[in-house]
Amino acid sequence: MIYSIYREQHVKGDIESIWAFFSSPHNLEEITPKDMAFVVKSEMEDRSIYKDQIIDYTVSPIFGIPLKWRTRITDVVPLQRFIDFQESGPYKLWEHTHTFTPEGDGVLITDHVRYELPFGPLGTLAHQLFVKKKLKNIFDYRHRVLDKKFNHNTVQL
Repeated sequence: MIYSIYREQHVKGDIESIWAFFSSPHNLEEITPKDMAFVVKSEMEDRSIYKDQIIDYTVSPIFGIPLKWRTRITDVVPLQRFIDFQESGPYKLWEHTHTFTPEGDGVLITDHVRYELPFGPLGTLAHQLFVKKKLKNIFDYRHRVLDKKFNHNTVQL
């Protein structure tokens, strides 16, 4: 079964600064909960993401077990959107579309993730038991970090 996550968040700042932050894969570590032990493994130039870029990570989503994750950037429209697609990793399908729309005093950030778990009925059970909640917690954490960073709200992380 294919599931989806949809989130929106308004952050203050200009589109160039917001894009620069999100289009650097190394900033993913900052917006991912520490208990995920998310680490970018790829050596990268100091430049914005680009189409067909491969990014390797390790992540420990459950029981502290490190998993390798490789994504490919499949689409980039500078200052508007990019899509990362899992080539290998913990999901059967993971496609994350990041969209950036200037709005008022900042930018509306939209995340749309389509994902599917492996293992058929066992994956469906795992989704209900813990994956769905884990993903919600990850995106909630991300929201708090971005709110603090860009909107200067002092929220508990």
